[in-house]
Amino acid sequence: MTVTTKQKTARKPLEIKATAGAGSTDVNAMFGEFMHAFEEFKQSNDQRLGELESRGGADALTQQKVARIDAALDGYKSAIDRATLEQARPALETGGATTRSDEYKDAFCAYVKRGEEKALSIGSNPDGGYLVPDETATEITRLLTSVSPIRSIAGVREISSSVYKKPVSVSGPAVGWVGETDVRPQTSSQTLAEITFPTMELYAMPAATSAFLDDAAVDVGQWIADEINTAFAEQESAAFVNGDGVNKPTGFLQATQVAQSSWNWGNIGYVPTGVSGDFPASDESDVLVDLVYALKSGYRQNANWVMNRQTQATIRKLKDVDGNYIWQPAAAPGGKATLMGFELVEAEDMPDIAADSASIAFGDFNRGYLIVDRQGVNVLRDPFSAKPYVLFYTTKRVGGGVHNFDAIKLLKFSVS
Repeated sequence: MTVTTKQKTARKPLEIKATAGAGSTDVNAMFGEFMHAFEEFKQSNDQRLGELESRGGADALTQQKVARIDAALDGYKSAIDRATLEQARPALETGGATTRSDEYKDAFCAYVKRGEEKALSIGSNPDGGYLVPDETATEITRLLTSVSPIRSIAGVREISSSVYKKPVSVSGPAVGWVGETDVRPQTSSQTLAEITFPTMELYAMPAATSAFLDDAAVDVGQWIADEINTAFAEQESAAFVNGDGVNKPTGFLQATQVAQSSWNWGNIGYVPTGVSGDFPASDESDVLVDLVYALKSGYRQNANWVMNRQTQATIRKLKDVDGNYIWQPAAAPGGKATLMGFELVEAEDMPDIAADSASIAFGDFNRGYLIVDRQGVNVLRDPFSAKPYVLFYTTKRVGGGVHNFDAIKLLKFSVS
């Protein structure tokens, strides 16, 4: 697409706020600004592509403008996500009131605020801390799902033991067609494999002053959930992508990677771009089409793209053979951007585009990756180690790993 000088001069200068609604709860207004920025991005990128076509190189000012709008889009998206999560957050307590609390919830509140242990002995072993009330545990899990990108799309199983064992059918029984009076040969048995998912301890240690805890308006359940969720989500997300399985879950990128043409069970298949550390020089989006169709149709119906912000910025500039942008923004606040019609999940722990990097994943993560949560979140109050602060050693046990190696495929930026 060639952009004429007349078209360039007819465009209005871009005006985007540096901070997209930071602290604002007007999600619809921020979404409108986001969509405006995306339209400006498309115009500026079209100008850049036109300069590349006509001159063989883009003007430096045009490239800077595209980069600036691209960064603004990421800022708008982050602000919208934060505001949407804030609006969806329910209150667990009301100013410390007891009319809506059961006996254990009141006792736990007294333990967190003042260290009282009355009526808590049934909740947990005092040496290991006390179990948080069910409402708080549910809120922690809900917020983790909202802020942890892989948890939001993976399969999740809650267990009461420390290890989850799952039998997997690697090959089904032999079957065949026979005539009405033909002899029925005995079929071979299906091949089963057992995959184990041990849970590992994940901890956070938020701190508070005694004055803060004495405040009657403090919602201790919500405070604990808010304090630990970001820390838990960051550690979880890193492990679900790249974890080595040593005292942490095993990430899906840690599975053995083989070319899709020689894929077999126990490995993750990949499609090479044909260029080390880059997309092909022409028809860049074709390798993404190849990746989509490397996945069987039964998995494509619920498939997601997974990549980090830098990779998404590169993808955002690509067009299909008809000149349409293959990346499209979410249709509504709180939604997900799409790439070639499939939802895109941004995971910062995915690698940047580099030589031989598997920077893009595509698959049905609900069927491909399993997260195992052991029931309960424990809190141990420590008023002695960091006076005048009170520390809260908070733990939960989490495991994870690939349990269907056919449901996830990778795009590898390699020659072969």
